[in-house]
Formats: sequence, C-alpha cells, structure tokens
Amino acid sequence: MHLKFGSYPVVVASSAEMAVEFLKSHDQIFATRPPHAAGKYTAYNYNDVLWAPYGPHWRQGRKIYQNELFSSKRLESFEYIRVEEMWAFVSRLYGLSGKPVVLIEHLTRLTLMSLQELQEIISEFFFLHGVFNIGDWIPWLDFLDLQGYIKRMKTLKKKLDRFHDHVFDEHKRKKKELGKDFVAQDMVDLLLQLADGPDLDVKLTYDAVRGLTPDLVSGGTDTMAVTVEWVISELMKQPHLITKATQELDRVIGRERWVQERDISQLPYLDAIMKETMRKHSVAPLLAPHMAMEDCKGRSFELLPFGAGRRMCPGYNLGLKMIQLSIANLLQAFNWKLPGNIKVEDLSMEEAPGITAPRKFPLVAVLEPRLPLHLYEL
Repeated sequence: MHLKFGSYPVVVASSAEMAVEFLKSHDQIFATRPPHAAGKYTAYNYNDVLWAPYGPHWRQGRKIYQNELFSSKRLESFEYIRVEEMWAFVSRLYGLSGKPVVLIEHLTRLTLMSLQELQEIISEFFFLHGVFNIGDWIPWLDFLDLQGYIKRMKTLKKKLDRFHDHVFDEHKRKKKELGKDFVAQDMVDLLLQLADGPDLDVKLTYDAVRGLTPDLVSGGTDTMAVTVEWVISELMKQPHLITKATQELDRVIGRERWVQERDISQLPYLDAIMKETMRKHSVAPLLAPHMAMEDCKGRSFELLPFGAGRRMCPGYNLGLKMIQLSIANLLQAFNWKLPGNIKVEDLSMEEAPGITAPRKFPLVAVLEPRLPLHLYEL
C-alpha cells in the first residue's frame, strides 16, 4: 500500500509477503529510522536504540543489550528475581480477593514497582512515541508545534532528566562505597561502568546512557502489562476458554504448586491464547517506521509483535517469558468474574491511541482464589 504522508512517500507492509521484502530481503536498506521529534527530544537526540539511525552507535547499543542483559545466561541468572516479583504480585491480588481490581495498575507494578511518578512518565513516553506529529511529516510546519506535542516532549525530557540524575547518583554512590568490591548488579551499573571505561568501539556518553535507559524501563513495563490485560479481557469475553486453559494447567502442573518458567513449553493451549491475543491486539500495531537508505526493488512473518530483522526488539525473549508466566499465574491462581451486574457482552473492547494500543477503559475484575489457600501464604 503506497501512501503520501505530508512531504514523504510511505509504503505500508500490510501483508506477510511484503513484510518479508522489507524486513528480510531488503533488511539492511530499511534498517534506519526517520528523524522524528520523539527521538530528538525524549531519546536525547537519537541516543537510544529505538530511534537511533543505523550506524555504529545503534550497533553498539544493540550489542550491549543482547550480550549483557538479554542473553540466555543473563536471563537465567535473573530468574529468581522474576519468581520473587511474580509471587509478590499474586500475593497482592490474593489480598484483594472478592473486591473489584483495576488489573493494569497491578500489572504495571509487577514490572515497575510502585513509583507513581515513573509510571506517569512511562505512560506519557509511550503516548508521545505513538502520536502522528505533523511536523515529522511536513518539516516546514515543525516550528509551529500545531498539536502541542513538542512542548509535551520537552516537558517529558525534563522529568526524565530528574529521574536519571536520581538513579545515576544513587548507583555512583553505591559504587563509591563498595570501592574495589563493587560488582555491577543491574543494567544501570553496567552502562555507567561502560561509559567510564575505554573498551568500547564508540564512546558511550552520558547522554547515550540516558537514551538507552528509558528503552529498557518502558519496553519492559507497558508492553507486557497491556498485552496481559488484553489476554484476560479476551478470556473474560469467552469464559469457556478460561475453563480449557485451567484444565490444561491442572493437568500439567497440578493444584499443589505454582507454575514456573520451565513449565511453559508444556502448555500449548496457553501459548495459543497468547499468540491469538497478540494477533488481535498487537504489542505495537504500527511498528516504529523504517526509512530506506537507498532505492530498491521490490522464520514466519504472519505475526510480528516484536518486529523483525535488524530492528527487532532485543528484549523479546524476556518479554515473552514475562507475558507467558503472568498469564499462567493469573489463570492458575484465580477465578475471574466481572464486578456487580456487568454482563460479558457489556465489557468494552475499545482500544486507546498510542504505540501499544492499550484498552480505552481499564479492565476491572473480581478475583477469587482457586487453589488451596496455603499456597498463597507467605
């Protein structure tokens, strides 16, 4: 599909065959990004991985992600953290049994803890990355900021600055206190260590560290929470699917222990539910745009929730783990129903605008434990 967005010709890859052409056959040609305002103002002048132009900085950032944070070894070493957080998540929901629960609030807390200001930053971050900013497509109108998005991006950057200053100062203080005994414990430690070291091919500036950090925080929170909320929404619309999913869980896992990551491969029905939900409510309905670096002629590409090719999300393995484990635990742990006299047919399935297309109206549900009560005790 060929369109004209303002001053730019745009081709929409609306079929699996065209996705292969753009993301596989001509992957390198379409590996860069257009210089949109979101990358300039909220990614520290394109110093992240999402909006960075294809080149040495982007390749190095992606390499850091793949080798230092999202490698199989690293994900395995952090499994105990995911288990602890999932257990705390289920326990909080158990404490609210019988009461109406706004699910998205607790899903966000699962990955982001309870920092209200940071949650607001991430919500604004995703909204502004998904808007159609007129100045991106008609450059000579950019200075007018007709929709007010540039102003909001600049305000968001100031909030990100304060967040980064707080987080970086805390990590630097801890490193100074430990001295020679210091060992990097998380991605921020690692990025700051790399920024101070001489070993990288491209100097990692502090603006680059500031640019890379929001990618990690935002990519690991909103996308997972939105997807799991849609899964539960779709299941509540069709309760017989919950029955089939819990039957599979009871058959494979039983009712005397919690489902674990190693069990997920034995739950094909649960996997099918996740994939069908991602098909209907894509993690990113419109992936960040690719820009051709030169003229050109024109695994499975039917489902691309995390993109594909060089620009594929480097954290997709972690994302899938968190989504699958969250769905499995929520279905294993609780029976689900709508609050009050709300009928299934009255449950709205409208989407809100944004890069991740969340529900327009957050899902409110009433949960009741379905396993022996001693499993929920700390």
